[in-house]
Amino acid sequence: MREETKASNRSEWGKVPSRDKEERVFLEGPKTRSNEFYHAFQVFSEMIQGFRTFQFVGPCVTVFGSARFDEKHEYYQLAMDMGEELVRKGFTVMTGGGPGIMEAANRGAKKLGGCSVGCNITLPREQKPNVYLDVWMEFKYFMVRKFMLAKYSYGFVAMPGGFGTLDELFGVLTLIQTKKIENFPVVLVGTEFWNPLRKLIEERLVESKTINPEDTKTIFFTDSPLEAAEFIQAIATDRFQLKIRPMKILGERAIRQP
Repeated sequence: MREETKASNRSEWGKVPSRDKEERVFLEGPKTRSNEFYHAFQVFSEMIQGFRTFQFVGPCVTVFGSARFDEKHEYYQLAMDMGEELVRKGFTVMTGGGPGIMEAANRGAKKLGGCSVGCNITLPREQKPNVYLDVWMEFKYFMVRKFMLAKYSYGFVAMPGGFGTLDELFGVLTLIQTKKIENFPVVLVGTEFWNPLRKLIEERLVESKTINPEDTKTIFFTDSPLEAAEFIQAIATDRFQLKIRPMKILGERAIRQP
């Protein structure tokens, strides 16, 4: 998508278009074969567009967090610092592309001249774009968006958030637990906020044997963005050997030079 087109569409993000009804129909249950094929094709098309959009953004770290904290909140500043520290370690900062924690992390990345990436989702409220994105895409399907947030990242940071943040966090932890992805580092920043969840994971779940003690080894709790970035870098650095170069014949270009 051309940059000028993206800029002109930015004000429309977060609004529910008429096509939103299509997704509700898709999730309601069995439909006709033609209807199911149509939606399967829509999902496939969105995935292909995502591949082309994010193929060359470099080694990413995805930052999850609430859209509801404004820039006056302490967690907003914490997320800005997180974005800065990740850039200092050489990472591209990827977020959900919206306001709040997502905006703050992207803003921190841009402040230091780093690469800032967003995967937006069409929602009736809250999810409007932030202005600190170098590369972004708007998704209709949550499943495709979550896939993209995981596919290009070598580490994951969960800042304070709600249902969406928990959904994204546990989705990644499940992929790691089931060996669907590597044991990439997962950091939860904000120890006071996450302490009840930490107790649930380390005490209730482990003691009840619903998870193994080993499942908690890649989870790190901290209040320090610097410690978080160093933890991620220490585990993930040796995974940056693969370099995929763009093909000019397909109109592809690198986001940052390899």
